[in-house]
Amino acid sequence: MPFAFVAGHEDRWDKRGPPGASEEDVNSPERKSSVAEGAGRGKTSESPFLASRILRQAGRGLSTAAFLEQVALMLVESTGCDAVELRVTKKNKLVFCEISPASRPAARTEVRAGKSGENGVIIPCLEHESDLEIICEEITHGRIDPSLPFFTAKGSFVTGDAARPVVLSSRTCKWAGGRTLDIAGAYRSLAVIPFLVDDKDRCLLLLKSGHRDYFTASRMGLFEELAHILGIALGQMRAQIALRERVKELLCLYGIAQVAARPDVSLDDILAATVQLLPPGWLYPHLASARIVFGEMMYTTPGFGSGVQQQTAPIIVSGVRCGTVEVEYSESMPELDEGPFLKEERDLINAIAGELALIIERKKAEEDKEKLQGQLLHADRLATIGQLAAGVAHELNEPLGSILGFAQLIEKEGTLSEQVRRDIDKIIKASLHARGVINKLMLFARQTPARRECVDLNRMVQDGLYFLEARCAKAGVELVRVLAPDLPQLTADAGQLLQVVVNLVVNAIQAMPQGGQLTLRTARDGPVIVLAVEDTGVGMSEEILNQVFVPFFTTKDVNEGTGLGLAVVQGIVSSHGGSIQVESAVGQGTRFEVRLPLDGPGQMTRQGEA
Repeated sequence: MPFAFVAGHEDRWDKRGPPGASEEDVNSPERKSSVAEGAGRGKTSESPFLASRILRQAGRGLSTAAFLEQVALMLVESTGCDAVELRVTKKNKLVFCEISPASRPAARTEVRAGKSGENGVIIPCLEHESDLEIICEEITHGRIDPSLPFFTAKGSFVTGDAARPVVLSSRTCKWAGGRTLDIAGAYRSLAVIPFLVDDKDRCLLLLKSGHRDYFTASRMGLFEELAHILGIALGQMRAQIALRERVKELLCLYGIAQVAARPDVSLDDILAATVQLLPPGWLYPHLASARIVFGEMMYTTPGFGSGVQQQTAPIIVSGVRCGTVEVEYSESMPELDEGPFLKEERDLINAIAGELALIIERKKAEEDKEKLQGQLLHADRLATIGQLAAGVAHELNEPLGSILGFAQLIEKEGTLSEQVRRDIDKIIKASLHARGVINKLMLFARQTPARRECVDLNRMVQDGLYFLEARCAKAGVELVRVLAPDLPQLTADAGQLLQVVVNLVVNAIQAMPQGGQLTLRTARDGPVIVLAVEDTGVGMSEEILNQVFVPFFTTKDVNEGTGLGLAVVQGIVSSHGGSIQVESAVGQGTRFEVRLPLDGPGQMTRQGEA
């Protein structure tokens, strides 16, 4: 017989050698010496202790690579083999661990692409073609017959003299098709033992010895049991790792939920706290750093930006990408599912990005709700003030008319002294001023009917400035007119439009107590006519800016303003279907922009901004 194989029954192996071997082969001095020497080197009595050590190593929380290296070292020390290979598949990757005379005293581990087997699943076989890899592939797929003399009952392959070709006839091995397989190498004895991890991942243990007929039937039984225990240990280790990672992920998500649930917490605080929770949720937290980008805001943990491997997920709010969540490692880590990152970590970073998107949407909805409530309160207040103003105006108009009329009659009396005439003049002026205030209240309360006609806005600007040029010169204000030529006419109330111009110009003059520049611009923007009034005055803070259109709100002294000027302006602009916007900054001046539709209020919706 040109080669020796382990039989399927240990008694036949121990007493007679491989099935088919001649008596001369079994009783040869070379074989007896080899078996005796192999029995002395193999420490099979340590198998229970070795199994216990393997299971203890699995509970230490090592990475797969580190665990396999420890197991390979234990197998070499305990079995007397010259070399050990462990091929473990995990999530479409092949972890290849080898210890040999060339690599000692350490084992060598690397992650390989592996060979694609049936259904595209990675199998524990190397990509290069060789007769040994053919055998490994057939064992992996279970396409062997355990009754054949070169296989054990558990499907392991073993030869006692790898230097001799393995002749496989089509009668004894149909998958070989009558081929002769040459698995010669640096070792005389070779065993290929399959085992399962989690009942799905097929893995291989390869044992090699420089001695002939090293793997006796009794040893093979023990090695197969060790391989089975190794599969159990790897399964337990994966379960522990998976549990540990799930706990970290849940703690991360729970921490984000706790932060977001705090009362009155701002979005800025949520994002700042969330970024600190990310690194502990990843496989290598001591090497991980994170960053969250949302719009122009950015939040990072120490060390971010110097990483070499990164995982990213987009933050999508209302279908629009508005930021990212990023995690990176500062050192290159072994290849796993997605570079050095686990598939579960991809799910985690996507879940965090999704959770942040929901938090942002919720915060935006809360802000919109508060804004809407403010607008409703403002509208209710305006309605109340309008009703009050209309009632007060009607009640005051009659007595004011009487005061003004009798004062004018007295003024015509020829026998009055100069002092009395001056006093009567003061009464008339005060009455006229009071009537002007009442007219503003009536306009604010929409009690004065508008008279629509074609109006030239440029002409309104010129008319308004005609009465105010002297005041501007006295206050040291330079007037600048930038009026668009050929500006089309508006359908508007000329008197009300003139009041808008005058009120805005007067406000601008009052905002420049030390003088400055006042610019009035007109322009056409499609179906809209634009009037802009800009000053270089003291400007307004954001707090004041938010209240400029509130009736009776004023920053002027008691005798200098009523707080109705801008409220009336907004009312006039809104009644014309237009909008008014204001921009201002302290020390940088203010700009009011009025936009009016060419064809009247039916062409635009109301857009009054505070």
